[in-house]
Amino acid sequence: MKTTLTLIAASVLLAACSSSTPHPDSGLQAPKAWQAPSHREGQQQDPRWWARFGSPELDRLIAEARTGSHDLAAAMARVRQAQASAIVAGAPLLPSVEGSVNASRQKRMGGKGSNQQSSTSSDRTVNTFDAGLSATYEVDFWGGRRAARDSAVLGAQASEFDRATVELTLLSGVANNYAQLLALREQTRIAELNLANAQRVLRLVQTRYDSGSATALELAQQKSLVAAQQRQVPLVQQQAEEALITLATLLGRPVQSLALNAQPFAELTWPDIDAGVPSELLARRPDIASAEVRLAAAQADVSVARAAMLPTVTLTARLGSSANKFDDVLRNPFYNLASGLVAPIFNAGRLSAERDRATARQEELLETYRGAIINGFADVEKALNGIRGLDQQRQWQSEELEQAQRAFDIAQSRYQAGAADLLSVLDTQRTLYAAQDQNVQLRLSRLQSSVALYKALGGGWQASTPATR
Repeated sequence: MKTTLTLIAASVLLAACSSSTPHPDSGLQAPKAWQAPSHREGQQQDPRWWARFGSPELDRLIAEARTGSHDLAAAMARVRQAQASAIVAGAPLLPSVEGSVNASRQKRMGGKGSNQQSSTSSDRTVNTFDAGLSATYEVDFWGGRRAARDSAVLGAQASEFDRATVELTLLSGVANNYAQLLALREQTRIAELNLANAQRVLRLVQTRYDSGSATALELAQQKSLVAAQQRQVPLVQQQAEEALITLATLLGRPVQSLALNAQPFAELTWPDIDAGVPSELLARRPDIASAEVRLAAAQADVSVARAAMLPTVTLTARLGSSANKFDDVLRNPFYNLASGLVAPIFNAGRLSAERDRATARQEELLETYRGAIINGFADVEKALNGIRGLDQQRQWQSEELEQAQRAFDIAQSRYQAGAADLLSVLDTQRTLYAAQDQNVQLRLSRLQSSVALYKALGGGWQASTPATR
């Protein structure tokens, strides 16, 4: 049954190609280029954009999300609902044909009887058998039925675009959460490493204190630093566990059944992405395509509302046969042809109000369409600006991390030799840990900015039949 419905829906959608509904014009002029500089040699329209991050584990998670996500499954069910609605809306364009077979038995209980029940009948019983075939068709003079069909078909297309938007949001969410999980695991490793460094320095301070070379203040300061590092480890571990739970939710499964292969955070790389030109964005984002076809559907709804204010003509044909004996039911054929004209005269302004409501709805969706375009431009600009800023920060942060590590090594050696006080070691410890943590944060932000740019560009999605804008 599902296959039959899909085939019929495809037929209705193909029939919509002859629709007279024009593609709406947003009235907006796309910029000639992005404000932020973008890479011009990356791969465009990659349907498997997540594969370019170089992680087989991410590929596996994406595949699981596409089959296990309940949100995506619900979106696909909404598509099937819209396809069925399109079939329903297109049905009145063809005549409806009905067949009937009837049998009745009537017996006179008393009196002289009627014409059908002759008084001379011995049992005063009349049997009637009839069969018929009838067809009814409403002439679509004003195009209201076609407009209703077009609106429903466009609604089905919008539902499919919405499903693509849900999928794009889901997959980008999986990529973001997976990168965040790896980053938090790396931060946990760094926190444990810094805890080990702090404990090593504490042992050195304790030794110096026992020998009288360090003060009680220095010992207390280092113990405080060790306690702070010990507090940081379970905090980061908690955040990593929450990221794992969120990832499992996106996959549509409980976290207990999710097992990940260990992958170093440094192995997750980001690709160069070609943002193209702003005008191309209109055909690359499913949410913009959805807003466009919903606006076109609203235009068709205005035509439906206007047609409802005009007369309708209905044609009816019936072919049948009737007899008192079943064997003779096909020997007495007859036909009946009829036509009717119905015109609205008084409806207390209901039909004009329906037209005004459809017109206002069209105006609303026009602004929604414009807003989707502007928001799409903004999403790309923000992603490009974020990538540029993060690349510049990472250049200097690498130098910051290198010098922080060098300063800590020097301060630790000088303190061990008695040439520096503990305060220098404490300061360099904090600086090193902050630099290591910031390095992971910047790398995560850079990965997520690439995911955001892919999402802003539509994630490689492209309409099968791009609309002419």
